Amino acid sequence: MSRRLSALAATAALVMTAQPATADPVDAYWANLTALCGKAFGGTLVQAPEGDTAFEGRALVMHVRDCSPERIRIPFVVGDDLSRTWVLTRHEDGRIELRHDHRHADGSEEDATQYGGFTPNPGNDRIKMFPADQATWDRMPNSHPSVWFMEVQDDRFIYAAVRVGTPRAYRVEFDLTREIAAPPAPWGWTD
Repeated sequence: MSRRLSALAATAALVMTAQPATADPVDAYWANLTALCGKAFGGTLVQAPEGDTAFEGRALVMHVRDCSPERIRIPFVVGDDLSRTWVLTRHEDGRIELRHDHRHADGSEEDATQYGGFTPNPGNDRIKMFPADQATWDRMPNSHPSVWFMEVQDDRFIYAAVRVGTPRAYRVEFDLTREIAAPPAPWGWTD
C-alpha cells in the first residue's frame, strides 16, 4: 500500500474511532461548513491516480454557495468546467448524506451523477466519511466500492476519494486562509 493510501486508511480509522471533540460532532461539523457559506477557495491537487490528468494544470475552486439547516451545496469547479456540485444533506437521524451532482453544460444530468453515501457514525467535528451506498451501486453497478472524505480544518478543506481495492485515490486541499472570487453558477443551477 502506498504511503498516501496508508494516510487515507489512517484517516478512515480516525473517523471510525475518534471521540467527538464536542457534545454533538454533527452539529459542530455542520457549523464549521456553514461558517464558509458564500466563500470560494482555491485548491491544490495533492493526489490523483497514476496517469489521470483530468485535474492537472487546471484551477480548482470550491464555492460554499448555498447553505441551510438541512442542505449545503458546494460547487467544485475544475478550470472552466462547471459540472460538479457536492450536495450535503443533514437527516433527522443524525447522518449526513453526500451526493455528487454532475451536469452537462445544458443543465441535464450526466450518466454518472447523484452517487455518494451516508456517514456511518457521528465521527468527529472536523471530518466525515461517506462510504458508497446502495443507490450508488444501483446507479453504477460495475464500479468498485468508493469512500469519500470531507475534512474542515481551520486553515484548509480536504476532499478525498478512494476506490477500495484499487490504487485509484484523489485528494484535493483548499486553502481556507485566502478567499478568492466566486466562480459562475454551476451548470443546471437553480436556486
